[in-house]
Amino acid sequence: MTTPAGAGAVPDLASTSPSFGQSRVARFVRKLARDKPLGAAGGAVFLFFLLCGVFADVLAPYGVNETSLEHRLEPPSLEFPFGTDHIGRDVLSRVLKGGQLSMVVSFCAAGLATLVSLVIGVLSGYFGGRLDMVLQRFVDAWMTFPDLVLLIVVVSVVGPGMVQIIVIVGLLYGIAGSRIVRGAVISVREQTFAHAAQSIGAQPPHILWRHIVPNVMPVLIVLFTTRVGAVILVEAGLSFLGLGVPPPAPTWGGMLSGTGRTYMYLGPWLALAPGLCLTIVVYAINVFGDALRDLLDPRMRGSR
Repeated sequence: MTTPAGAGAVPDLASTSPSFGQSRVARFVRKLARDKPLGAAGGAVFLFFLLCGVFADVLAPYGVNETSLEHRLEPPSLEFPFGTDHIGRDVLSRVLKGGQLSMVVSFCAAGLATLVSLVIGVLSGYFGGRLDMVLQRFVDAWMTFPDLVLLIVVVSVVGPGMVQIIVIVGLLYGIAGSRIVRGAVISVREQTFAHAAQSIGAQPPHILWRHIVPNVMPVLIVLFTTRVGAVILVEAGLSFLGLGVPPPAPTWGGMLSGTGRTYMYLGPWLALAPGLCLTIVVYAINVFGDALRDLLDPRMRGSR
């Protein structure tokens, strides 16, 4: 009996279908744009600010500390789109550089906070018992301190600087956020697949790495995005109080505190430019984070 040509042939899936990772990312982006258009818009705005921060040195038309007294306090124009400050520095260049510093601090501090939350939350939620009690009482004690007061005290002791802010804010939000990760770990730990892995003799590191952490990853992603916006506000607040990244490095909070407050009536653009950038990027991150939560949380998908 003769087999028809091509009847028994096995198609080459590698050549006929796109990469699995790329297809998942493309599907997620399409789903985000279709189901959460506001969240997709927020993600696009955040990506725009991120790219502006990454390429700030290329996009800035002038040096951040390049002065020109003949152009002092000039309003926005084609030559200076965001105007100039009281000593003739281009506000657009300083806003771009301030965005770069904000992105570096926010991503590093949010990443550190997410890592700390993961470690404490996994240890506390999976192993439980006395370890859980000790860790959670420590978290309770930590959360009783007001965030802003604790930040001001610690920065006043160790001194202002980018590294200090990243470490302090990362620990502050990481310890507090471990409660969220702990709840997710406890929920995953009680699932059937986790008990099945334990019943066949799998060791705790294997269960944590292969089953627990992948299933709490949506919580970690949402936690990271919300922490990015929070850290940007904290860094701006510390810079406004003079405890952030020290001058001459420009920051959005420092621009609001220094020339923006002193010359606000003579040059309103000095406060409007960094203030609007700060408001827009934080709002975009929060909207994007809410959309990610709705799409990645199975309970939210079920409710829809």
